[in-house]
Amino acid sequence: MSQQRIKFQYRVIDERAGQDQPPLLMVSIHHGVVRRDTLTDDLPRAEDLSNYKLCEPGDIVLNRMRAFQGAIGISPQRGLVSPDYLVLRPGPDVDARYLHHLFRSTWFVGEMASRLRGIGNTENGAVRTPRINPEDLGDIAVRFPSLNEQHQIADFLDIETARIDALIAAKSRQADALEQRRAVFERTAIAGGFHAMTTDSGIPWIGKVDLRAEIVPLQRITLLQRGVDLTEEQRRPGNIPVVTTAGISGFHDQSVAPGPGVVVGRYGSAGSVHWIEQSYWPHNTTLYVKNFNGNLPKYCFYVLRNLPYEMEQARSAVPGINRNDIHKRMMPLLPLQQQGDVVTEIDSYVAHTNASVAAISKGIDLLAERRQALISAAVTGQIDVTTARQPHLPSPGSASA
Repeated sequence: MSQQRIKFQYRVIDERAGQDQPPLLMVSIHHGVVRRDTLTDDLPRAEDLSNYKLCEPGDIVLNRMRAFQGAIGISPQRGLVSPDYLVLRPGPDVDARYLHHLFRSTWFVGEMASRLRGIGNTENGAVRTPRINPEDLGDIAVRFPSLNEQHQIADFLDIETARIDALIAAKSRQADALEQRRAVFERTAIAGGFHAMTTDSGIPWIGKVDLRAEIVPLQRITLLQRGVDLTEEQRRPGNIPVVTTAGISGFHDQSVAPGPGVVVGRYGSAGSVHWIEQSYWPHNTTLYVKNFNGNLPKYCFYVLRNLPYEMEQARSAVPGINRNDIHKRMMPLLPLQQQGDVVTEIDSYVAHTNASVAAISKGIDLLAERRQALISAAVTGQIDVTTARQPHLPSPGSASA
């Protein structure tokens, strides 16, 4: 098995669509090449798709900016892809499935990452618009097995990775189910039930409120304030967390709000709610609790975390949460003693759920590592797939899954 540059195993296809308009495809890290409309309802960035590239069934498509993260796949159909993608057509002596597995192996990903063209590096996320160029990709030297060996390796990996993927999917469903049960538990603990109730004001609250609770506008429980931006003078490193829509994003040496605090995302991940133990700086992409009105901060956190947030276009070109509308929502106001009981109950359940989800996530990570190690070992010849016998993997529905 001689070593040669990978470019001799495929042709780079650069055929543009023109008036030909097959379905628009995209490359997903987790799903490979799929129709774009199965993953998003957003319109494509370009209205005119005539400059997009054409790909055929069996072509390998790489997202040049994310190939080192696994954004590579085999096209299942004829379609259009971004003009920035690479479309590779395997040669007559190449099994496309083998080439696809090779491209996603740890060794090959490392080779691609070392050839990225951009500013910075991939380890700290500082690369600006990193791309793998077709010339650099083709220059990677590999030992390519015979076509028959490629078939054997691809068959082996197709079966084994499918079994691991099924286990990962089953574990992911377990984690999702736990998170859903956690959300239901929180709402039930706060509201004492779980069906629609409408107040005299016509503003709905999801939940049957405990008869001991007073039904009041949210502004009786807590007041929200828009976050503030950082000036250039204030953009200094420190130990005060800066809370954005996505959560804590950096630190500096000044604070705006004392802890503990609650922050709600206004844009992007709107409705994401964060609990902050210490003093913090709420960024202008958020709303933060300015006044708890004598209520327990953690109770206010759980109330806000379970609001059905809605995005609005009003007063801004960017959809966001309207603070005044949130203040009008009717909520259950429990006495302080009962607030404490609710918080204790929810905290305990959340801690148990988080521990269970963390254990499942660790199992998913181990399976993903095993999958990656198996691919790398098979395509680099570290294992003989004709004699390899993998330890039995339980089916996704079994108790050990």
